[in-house]
Amino acid sequence: MPEPSQPDAHLRETLVERRVLHEGRYLTFCVDTIRDPDGGIHVREVAEHPGAIAVVAVDGDDVLLVRQFRHAAGEALLEIPAGTRDPRPDGSVEPADETAIRELAEETGYRARSWRHLGAFWSAPGFTSELMHLYLARDLVPVDGYAGPEADERLELVRLPWREAVEMAIQGHVRDAKTLVGLLWLERLAAEGEL
Repeated sequence: MPEPSQPDAHLRETLVERRVLHEGRYLTFCVDTIRDPDGGIHVREVAEHPGAIAVVAVDGDDVLLVRQFRHAAGEALLEIPAGTRDPRPDGSVEPADETAIRELAEETGYRARSWRHLGAFWSAPGFTSELMHLYLARDLVPVDGYAGPEADERLELVRLPWREAVEMAIQGHVRDAKTLVGLLWLERLAAEGEL
């Protein structure tokens, strides 16, 4: 029986060896050899990631979304603004709240006067260490002199009534996981009178 202080001890895997296959700007691809609690040895393929943010940006009765082509998915997806936490030269990672402010401005041309951290979730824990922080941004104002998204990002801003966006998610017209989480969280906030 597991100790009460470690109720998941019977599930824990221990890293035995890590082989780095490739180090990119944001991702490090590794092959990890692990030992399970029964002593078995297994291999796990892992994409190490510095973490990311996603923003549910509400402007009155509207939510701001972006549509962009996603090469890995092979199609343009409707998404809430999001982005990766930038690694810093000293090896640390940009704080999530700073990333949220930066990404909202870069992708939408808006900044928010009101921020709320809603929670965090693993994007795909079966193969990546990416932890995504979800924020609610309200009281939006345009960024002075906004020149559009970064040069390597081709996206278009989509403003929808948030209830319509939630219905699109429920009907399967939104297929991006972070956007589904964000829109359904938004619906819950509205149902609880917190919008």
